[in-house]
Amino acid sequence: MTGKTALITGATGLLGREVVRAFERANWTVKGTGYSRADGLSILKVDLVNANEVSVALDNVKPQVVVHCAANRFPDKCDKDPEGTRAINVEATRRLASLCASRDIFLIYISTDYVFPGKPGDAPYEADAKPQPTNLYGQTKLDGERVVIEEYQNAGKAGLGVVLRVPVLYGDAELPTESAVNVLLETVWKAQEPGTKIKMDHWALRYPTNTEDVGRVCHDISVKYLGSDDLSKLPNILQFSSEDKYTKYEICKLFGEIMGLPITAIEPNTEGNDPNASVQRPYDCHLSTKRLKDLGIDVSTQDFTGWWRWNVRAFRK
Repeated sequence: MTGKTALITGATGLLGREVVRAFERANWTVKGTGYSRADGLSILKVDLVNANEVSVALDNVKPQVVVHCAANRFPDKCDKDPEGTRAINVEATRRLASLCASRDIFLIYISTDYVFPGKPGDAPYEADAKPQPTNLYGQTKLDGERVVIEEYQNAGKAGLGVVLRVPVLYGDAELPTESAVNVLLETVWKAQEPGTKIKMDHWALRYPTNTEDVGRVCHDISVKYLGSDDLSKLPNILQFSSEDKYTKYEICKLFGEIMGLPITAIEPNTEGNDPNASVQRPYDCHLSTKRLKDLGIDVSTQDFTGWWRWNVRAFRK
């Protein structure tokens, strides 16, 4: 599939950077959109809330595929700014889907495992399981899913807009705070300071998935769908996840082992959701990857421990 062009929103973020690389590796022409970190060349400065700016970008780049990675994806930040979160996660997504559908552009909307309630015993969730988010972040991402499917159906282009749900992500970060996993490496360092005591969740199960793998899957989905004679026969909700399973405390423990650092200052908290916590988090939202497998798409992932052993060599003296 040569001569294809992809446009990646949120291309300066943790996931967006790897999605750009995945399409570049496959010899696509790739442009990204960003805002505060846009360089105006490979990363176009586009305010996704502004329909006119989005239209201009689509008409200039003329992509066959748009991967929509841009979002407010931090549950605590979402709660502090519900209006801003809805503007980017739902309203900007609706406008983007509408503009892409009218131009026959294939759209992959990146969603989250947090659309599910994650009650003990429910997982793994199939793609057609009933969503029931427990927090505002999950709700706005679910609303985003619905507007994508709705806009494509309204345009008579059902199947050209798909949802890809993913769990918590990790990978090459410019700042540890870009990822809820990478930031735990900093926690392990902080735990070395005298007198430090840190409580860490040892209840909720996470399935950390590498951004490079997600990028590859986005490319493979695009090739599959653009090559299809009948998109109506293909599913419009897909899910991708690693099978590696950890609590946040177990990730800290692993990081401690890799770096040869004690984590005695980090206390496991097995109490589950604190009823007073501002954001309620699900216990286990493990996503089934059955639909991708049925499409013949490779769902293998990098080994979590192996990747981190390789990545933190820089920290070891």
